[in-house]
Amino acid sequence: MAAGSCEDLPAASLDLISKELISMNENNLCQLQNFACVLCKRTDDHPEKYGEKKTYHDYNLTVHYYCLLMSSGIWQRGEEKDGVYGFLIEDIRKEVNRASKLKCCICKKNGASIGCVSSKCKRSYHFPCGVQKECIFQFTENFGSFCWDHRPVQNTPSGHCTVSSQCTICLEYVEHFPTYSILGSPCCKNAWFHRDCLQVQALSAGKFFFKCPLCNNNDKFQNEMLRMGIHIPEKDASWELEENAYQELLQHYQRCDVRRCRCKEGREYNEPDSKWEIKRCQYCGSSGTHLACSSIRTWRQNWECFECRSIIYNSGNFQRPKKRSLPNSENIGITNCLLEQPSPKFSRQSPRTQNKDSLRSPKILHQGSLAPNSCLDKPPCSRRLTLISPLINVAAKNPSTKRQVTTLKRDVSNILRELGYQIRQKTRKLSINKDNIWDSTIKGFRRRNFNPSDTIEVLFCNGNENINGSKHEFLSLLMGHLESSSLFEGSMSKNLSFNSEALKENLYYEAGRMIAISLVHGGPPPFLFSKTLFNCLVYGPENTEPTLEDVEDNNVIEIITKIKSSKNLTHLKSAVRDCFEYLSQIGCLRLVTMLSDKDMLVKDILMSHVIKRVKAPLDSFQEGLKTLDVLEKMQKYPEAFYSILCHKPERLTTKILSDLFTMHMLSEAQDTRAMGFWMSYLQDVESGESVITLEDILVFATGCRSIPPVGFQPTPSIKFLPVDYPVGSKCFNSLTLPITNTYEEFQENMDFAIRNALGLAKEKKYYTGY
Repeated sequence: MAAGSCEDLPAASLDLISKELISMNENNLCQLQNFACVLCKRTDDHPEKYGEKKTYHDYNLTVHYYCLLMSSGIWQRGEEKDGVYGFLIEDIRKEVNRASKLKCCICKKNGASIGCVSSKCKRSYHFPCGVQKECIFQFTENFGSFCWDHRPVQNTPSGHCTVSSQCTICLEYVEHFPTYSILGSPCCKNAWFHRDCLQVQALSAGKFFFKCPLCNNNDKFQNEMLRMGIHIPEKDASWELEENAYQELLQHYQRCDVRRCRCKEGREYNEPDSKWEIKRCQYCGSSGTHLACSSIRTWRQNWECFECRSIIYNSGNFQRPKKRSLPNSENIGITNCLLEQPSPKFSRQSPRTQNKDSLRSPKILHQGSLAPNSCLDKPPCSRRLTLISPLINVAAKNPSTKRQVTTLKRDVSNILRELGYQIRQKTRKLSINKDNIWDSTIKGFRRRNFNPSDTIEVLFCNGNENINGSKHEFLSLLMGHLESSSLFEGSMSKNLSFNSEALKENLYYEAGRMIAISLVHGGPPPFLFSKTLFNCLVYGPENTEPTLEDVEDNNVIEIITKIKSSKNLTHLKSAVRDCFEYLSQIGCLRLVTMLSDKDMLVKDILMSHVIKRVKAPLDSFQEGLKTLDVLEKMQKYPEAFYSILCHKPERLTTKILSDLFTMHMLSEAQDTRAMGFWMSYLQDVESGESVITLEDILVFATGCRSIPPVGFQPTPSIKFLPVDYPVGSKCFNSLTLPITNTYEEFQENMDFAIRNALGLAKEKKYYTGY
């Protein structure tokens, strides 16, 4: 039978063939993207570590930019558009052939294309291996590479003593001593930075914006960083390349934020040239008021929001602005004395707008010369950068909250790490019974020699058997028990309850101390505070307004609901008579003469039941939270602590869990397959195809159901070994996973081991859900 042409095929068959061809092309593209670099033989795609990874379909070639740039036997002989960044394809293949004869002194594999430039050193290595071994690569002049024995070092400061300060980029503490990972500023005596922080900033800022974060020195700072191996690309800053990056600077804040807005059209209503036009705070510009809703009389007067006023008042520089009247001001109406519109804020201009998208390789071989030269263009000096910033940066303001604002916003993990510097090397071992974790913890904390600043070691005691335990597991179990204890009331978000026996035994103090210790020692938070409880701790009970959601007593809820639902004065008086005894008992009985009195009555009841009733427990709980200065930091950075004390932790995903663990590779072929099984297993668990959850996997490895705010110490790790079943070491936060022949076998072994371990724990009530 003769083969027919495509015209003889039905339309449905043609569509099917087209879809198959498209699918094949997509699969081929996916395979190309997963190709290894021809120089270092790695598939990693980390632009900040190895440079941009590019795959060229026409040449069947994949290469890392830094691997190519630092190779010792190749130079850029073409234009930027030729070959790969100006490196010709035939030159790249010659370099690969040359490197194939050289063995890496680190991983012992062939393909070492980079050599140490020291005259007496014969070491060769791959670029990723050199990074791992802390070699230094200079992205300037001759593009030299230095091994770990011959790399340049910074001078140790005279009279050195062990002190530390904050890295001004990440705000984490860094020791004042030059090492590979810690670099000192050449222009500022006491400025020290992490190498990784400087590299990230250099890649983001580019050559024309990368400068000393303290003094803004450019030339001296850049020369030293280039000498110490920081790559400073010749490109515009990343923020300059964003389209409409500064569009928000041209937008005005349009909302009335006073406690009682008098505008019937709403807080966001703005009518120019009238009493309903919105005037913004003269300091922060992120809060506003209608003219009719404020105390100012004319638009010539300045207005400041409550938070900015409190900041200036506390600084001691507060002076009430003098009122400046216009001529014949008594005859001028509101619409005739409006403030002139301020000039708009212009977006910043780049000093190299003509070369925004160019990322050129500076490694160029000039004609007629064998020496490489740098062709970095100098930025024009005729342009200046003007920064327009508000006097005070106040964000996320709540006008109904009576508090004094701090001007600093910090990440809670950095705050807790800073508190962690109080922990001493002296260890204190706690004997903990998992079946009675509350009593055994209190017993340990109340010992005369216990100090919250000591490093905690845990010994789990179960009958006659004593096992070294994980601190993370202990603190996780403790916070889980605390959430379900009788010291708190509420289903989701919790308030303090009144328990006279617990108050007598000082258990509220112990609960506060447990939370403080857990946060500072790297454990999880309790995730249980209601907004009302948090505000009481941070701003004080007198500045907190409870709501009906804070009431758990059904009888009190019924009383409040009955009073609030009164439609007229007669119904209100009837409701007051019905609960006369209760109101007189709590001291909230008042004479009602109008229907609006019900709002004040409800407010008094809520204040009495939610706050005044538990004043003694609250005071004791606050004293416990003062342990290790936690309460002080809460009051200084409320927004940071609100995110971890009043919200459930972020739900685990495959990406979060895979990024959390560090892989320890043994055999590349076996580990690649095992890693594929591991990623497939995480995806199946996340999609609900297994009885195991991602939280169960984390518990199996670390003892925690969520990632603590400061992360895990040591860093969770995974290694693949020829074992029958996975093994979780909670003391070291490590997973040992089996190397199997099929994914089905891997999945079955994982499910069995984790289900068996957690099932045994649940039978003994070791793990309380939270």
